[in-house]
Amino acid sequence: MPPRTPSPPLPPSPHLPFSPSPRLSVTLTLCLAAATAVVAAAAPPNILFLFSDDQTARAIGYQNPEVITPHLDQLAREGVRFTHHYNTTSICMASRCSVLTGLYEYRHGCNFEHGDLERRFLEQSYPVLLRRAGYYTGFAGKIGFDLQGEKFETLAGFFDQWAGGPGQTYYEAAKNAGIAKYADRHPHSSRAYGAWSVDFISAAKRTGKPFCLSVSFKAPHLPFTPDPQDARLYAGKKFTRPPNYGVEHGRHLSAQSRTSRAATGYREWINDYDNAAAAYYALITGVDAAVGMIREALAREGLAGNTVILFTSDNGYSMGAHGFGDKVLPYEEASKSPLIIYDPRLPRTHAGAVSQALTANVDVAATIHALAGVPAPAGIDGKSLLPLLTAPQGRVRDTLPLFNFWGAASAQAMAIVAPGWKYIHWYYGGDGMTPTEELFALAEDPYEMTNVAGDARHAAQLATLRRAYDAELAAIQARLAPGHDYEKYPVLFSRTIPWSEKPAPARPAPKGKRKGANP
Repeated sequence: MPPRTPSPPLPPSPHLPFSPSPRLSVTLTLCLAAATAVVAAAAPPNILFLFSDDQTARAIGYQNPEVITPHLDQLAREGVRFTHHYNTTSICMASRCSVLTGLYEYRHGCNFEHGDLERRFLEQSYPVLLRRAGYYTGFAGKIGFDLQGEKFETLAGFFDQWAGGPGQTYYEAAKNAGIAKYADRHPHSSRAYGAWSVDFISAAKRTGKPFCLSVSFKAPHLPFTPDPQDARLYAGKKFTRPPNYGVEHGRHLSAQSRTSRAATGYREWINDYDNAAAAYYALITGVDAAVGMIREALAREGLAGNTVILFTSDNGYSMGAHGFGDKVLPYEEASKSPLIIYDPRLPRTHAGAVSQALTANVDVAATIHALAGVPAPAGIDGKSLLPLLTAPQGRVRDTLPLFNFWGAASAQAMAIVAPGWKYIHWYYGGDGMTPTEELFALAEDPYEMTNVAGDARHAAQLATLRRAYDAELAAIQARLAPGHDYEKYPVLFSRTIPWSEKPAPARPAPKGKRKGANP
């Protein structure tokens, strides 16, 4: 296996107009100085989970200086950033349920066209179990799913404070019931969610309980309508295209991938990249501003020293890579998102660490459980990432599956990621296509420009990942959530059953899709 290239150190934020206020910097410094030198503090930590929507791994300031995110950059300098963080299903509904439950999609059964979430899974989610253990819990923003057979409003009863919204929610704060009262000061939802969170933190402090707050921003999901104050920062700018940008850099990929919605829609990334990137980045800057508001509140309330912060997104975004505009696909841009974890109780010697470990959306729940000292449900797929906060060079897994069970049958697939490698099997053999294998040597080819599946030099690696693929396929058959149309996949996705012997992959009738919930 080729050696992995270490990530460069995180540079200082160049965006001085958005630097944290002196009061915040001084207060945080004092809080850090007073923090304990070990994670196991006497008092349970507060937990703040911040979640953006459709943010790819390179769309953040510390990865790309064209993106203005000073507060998130500071969070990364103080915490640990993860460079190989994948969403095991790269679409919002399924990914959000995987984050809450720590389960792969086929185990919780919730996605567009597969059905709503069964109550039994929500009752085993991290916010519900932490609340039972004595945490004061809150949720604001896009929840992204419904409970099977129940009204949307039922979800509010699972939290102490609720400002969740159905469907995709709205960028106009006034249209979201939970944050409408902040619309006069903050007309755009991102800062309005920040203001709601500030009030939640104050209320949580008064309870005397530790809190667990989950804030799920709409941004930067379409439609790209950023806050005008953020849009002005990007007006008229030109942006750097990645090396794999454009349709011409996707011709080596499978024919199946080019039948995906990512290839057939979202063409603004091909037709008008600069304007699309400007609006997309401005939305992320709005999220960053809300992060700054929330951190100010933690410092002001004297809670910064015992509040662990996690930041990530529900899926990546192609942004024109290989000619794709959307998510869904198992390629790097669509499946990877930023991940930052900051635990102020750790010694400052760990600040700014970079982990290249293979991490996943299912790890969020396991990590939050470990932080709170509340046992996670037995058998979840996620792994606690706490060991990586002090030993970032370590690993929590050797392989990770990626799934697409949604959309055009021809573009559905499963992949296996390993350190430095990715294997994808495109099962579909209809419409003149041939079942296809792809193997990418990510350590030397991070933009997936060369499929080396047919290269004899990599035969051993191909065989290893095929075995991991087959093992995951067997796991699907043994552990899938019944009644959600996953029963067909162990046959459809099989590498060894010929296409001629597979049943026609009929598209299921839509289930669990709410009005206005375009994924």
